[in-house]
Amino acid sequence: MAGGSGRRMGAALPKQFMMLGNMPILGRTINRMREALPAAEIVVVLPAEHIELWRNIAARFDIAQHKIATGGAERFHSVKNGIEALGADVETIAIHDGVRPLVSKKLIIKLVLEGENHNAVIPAVAPADSYRIIEGEGSRIIDRSLLRMIQTPQCFSAEALRQAYEQPFSASFTDDASVMEAAGHTITLIEGERENIKITTPSDITIAEAIIAAQENDTQF
Repeated sequence: MAGGSGRRMGAALPKQFMMLGNMPILGRTINRMREALPAAEIVVVLPAEHIELWRNIAARFDIAQHKIATGGAERFHSVKNGIEALGADVETIAIHDGVRPLVSKKLIIKLVLEGENHNAVIPAVAPADSYRIIEGEGSRIIDRSLLRMIQTPQCFSAEALRQAYEQPFSASFTDDASVMEAAGHTITLIEGERENIKITTPSDITIAEAIIAAQENDTQF
């Protein structure tokens, strides 16, 4: 899913097309999925106005083969278009944010394997900060041990996901797991990765560059 406009990034270029090291963010994400799942179909969902721009950018880099689908009015409709672009024989569908390029191959593979036993498997991490909920003019603390921050890729049975996306759109659908949950499916959580950040602001670029540098340094030694 690569439909971001980049408003929070404050840049003229949509964030998914911005450079991270020597590769566009979206290119890194595509290549990471290909490394983890060499035989998988990859579909990139883009707003119609960004498709030619992405094709021009992608032609300049070594990016794994992928199809392009056109996004819709809401994320729900964009995901549905992406699903429809996949082959009918696909048994498992993983939906990932195009601006999460640092997800590990290990986590991707673990999600797909868990997806063989569950209809909906998603990565989550426990929050490190404290949280309060606003109530009128006051607030109260929330037990953070009961909270999880949800990540992608989110992995689903293709048959169950296709059926779930036959529902009418609802504003309560905040991610693909919420669509599956509304269709009656149980959501299985597995441990995510703190490095699997979603790049949305300039500071996230700095953090991502530091993570990449640390990973490359570990590889050298």
